[in-house]
Amino acid sequence: MTKESKQTSGYPRARISPPSGEAFPYRHILGIEGLDPSEIQYVLDRAMAYADGEKGNARLRGLTQINLFFENSTRTQMSFEIAGKRLGADVVNLATSSSSIKKGETIFDTAMTLNAMRPDILVVRHGDAGAVKLLSEKVDCAVINAGDGQHEHPTQALLDALTIIRRRGRLHGQIVAICGDISHSRVGRSNIRLLSALGARVRVVAPPTLLPRDIDRMGVEVFWHMQDGLKDADVVMMLRLQNERMQGAFVPSTKEYYHFFGLTPEKLTVAKPDVLIMHPGPMNRGVEIATSVADDLDRSAIQEQVGNGVAVRMACLDILTRHLQGSTA
Repeated sequence: MTKESKQTSGYPRARISPPSGEAFPYRHILGIEGLDPSEIQYVLDRAMAYADGEKGNARLRGLTQINLFFENSTRTQMSFEIAGKRLGADVVNLATSSSSIKKGETIFDTAMTLNAMRPDILVVRHGDAGAVKLLSEKVDCAVINAGDGQHEHPTQALLDALTIIRRRGRLHGQIVAICGDISHSRVGRSNIRLLSALGARVRVVAPPTLLPRDIDRMGVEVFWHMQDGLKDADVVMMLRLQNERMQGAFVPSTKEYYHFFGLTPEKLTVAKPDVLIMHPGPMNRGVEIATSVADDLDRSAIQEQVGNGVAVRMACLDILTRHLQGSTA
């Protein structure tokens, strides 16, 4: 039986009639906010299977996936493309730099044009918060948010969670310190929501100028000094300065920022000896993280994050098209 739509912070979670036994009855993945812990865990369980080597058996054969990126991307776009192809989908990458958008066409007209071509799934990245949700209301297919402004980046948070689970065995009770530009980071927001939902103890470490105004309502511990925030941490997740989203000066200089908030071996001495180092990329070495830390073979999971991204995106594509799989055979 179809369940009623669930409204969360203005984001309607359109429910579909899931196949028997399915536990993710949503048409789109627009954000982590609004997802129940069991629903998040369901996606992670599917992703774990793909990370462990499940092939997918061309589940998406005959289905069309369009990647529509209004912002530049390397890791996210490539991993969505690889994920779709591993599942057998026909993958189309639409370069907005050479599309009619450059001629003045609105995102909504573009959406209607794409919708007329009857894709089965649309992966969208856009620089404006909420743009992906608005686009999802104009199309008939499933939509995945690949990052919208400063709002959310749900698949990044999912792959980060998968990485922690695979390396440390669990999320519940883990002390995770998210450090850097929290205010402008969609990755930070999605991670705070997901990690908190699954029982991690989340800290944010940043200068006051890089903390969101509503940080007190996010259920995290706030630290203004790295030494305090990293003490006994199990996981340290670094975020880059989002200079492209800043209007004005938020730090005196990158040199001074690195001195106080860059992750160095010295600062890590107060964390757990086996602390896990993470970064969503792209990294700015010598600004938010030292090269020796980023390349630490024992503690850095940065390259594993990239690999786990493919598994997570395979899981998302698979889950959202379950009601279509087999219909094209």
